[in-house]
Amino acid sequence: MTEVILGKPQISQELIEFDREFYDITKKINILSAVNPTNFDQQKETFFDSHFSIEPEFTYEGSKLDVFATKRRLLNLPLEKVVDEDLTEIYFDTINSYLDKVDQFNSIGTSDFIYDSLRYFGEPTQKDIGNAKFILHLPDNLNEENEDALVFEEIKKILVDFAGKNDLPYNLKIEENMLANALVSGNTLKLNKNAKLSLSDTNALAQHELGVHLVTTLNARLQPLRILEIGNPLNTMTQEGLAILSEYLSDNLTIKRLKILALRVVAVQSMIKEKSFRRSFLMLKEEYGSSNDIAFAVCSRIYRGGGFVKDYLYMQGFHKMLNAYENEPNFNLLFAGKTSIDYLPQISRLITKGMLHEPQYVSDIFKNPNSLSEIKQYIAHAIR
Repeated sequence: MTEVILGKPQISQELIEFDREFYDITKKINILSAVNPTNFDQQKETFFDSHFSIEPEFTYEGSKLDVFATKRRLLNLPLEKVVDEDLTEIYFDTINSYLDKVDQFNSIGTSDFIYDSLRYFGEPTQKDIGNAKFILHLPDNLNEENEDALVFEEIKKILVDFAGKNDLPYNLKIEENMLANALVSGNTLKLNKNAKLSLSDTNALAQHELGVHLVTTLNARLQPLRILEIGNPLNTMTQEGLAILSEYLSDNLTIKRLKILALRVVAVQSMIKEKSFRRSFLMLKEEYGSSNDIAFAVCSRIYRGGGFVKDYLYMQGFHKMLNAYENEPNFNLLFAGKTSIDYLPQISRLITKGMLHEPQYVSDIFKNPNSLSEIKQYIAHAIR
């Protein structure tokens, strides 16, 4: 718990207006939704029918921004109205990150997108590649049971029950043509009608999407300022790391799931080098024994938009969040919104000063984790 001090600074009307204007500029820049292919199922069928001989051609909804006008609005934000030093630093860095995000959003579906994506997210390091290869060389099904796939209604019930048990308000939308099995956008859970998941995978999905992504959205919307709904720069690593950590602590992070995360890392490296969906797909199959469905799903995530590199951050984020969970006294404050661990000191001080709130929602699994086998603990801590 953080200590609330007397004589805390007031949130001025000028600061509220600045914050709202910033939110108004950024609210339409949703890259994750914009890179969802509109023809995923059709392209998968065509690719398989061609015996993996053609490059898929994904299409997107194609919404665009006026780059000049949007960047001008961002640069004209009156940052001098933000008096608090911690807030000033967060706003300044977030404005700069959105200058890059505008370019990234507008280049979706073009050859420029991969370079805008790399500029924002960076690329896998040799340590990332080493971690991935360590996971990919583990034997399959270490003390794990083979599970049958659940039908759609069973998957839906588990997710709905999870939200109800944790008192999480949400909207549900069933999607016919979606790359992910499920994702949270705002407070809406989008569920793929064609999802095929085991019980462990479904429980992991509930922890991941609802227990972290929905929770951090709900907490962000309860803040007096919307900066944590806009999100800290490069919050992907922290947010996805927390989500994978929730799978781990609930004992739903299987070797199969870890290998998919590792495949994403080597697929990003392949995409940067080869820039060929087909070559990356065949590499996952031939070098790592991936199934057709998994190889296609991984490559589709990596190549969507023209080259979306963010997926290599999941394993790196898991390592950093596991370390924070075990060592950081203010760990739970990471749930206050779309936070990045790089800004945890500033967020902690802002909560102490009363300018931000402690998170109202924190998934129970972070307070009461399940018992984990020594093998799973060893594997998790071997990721560096």
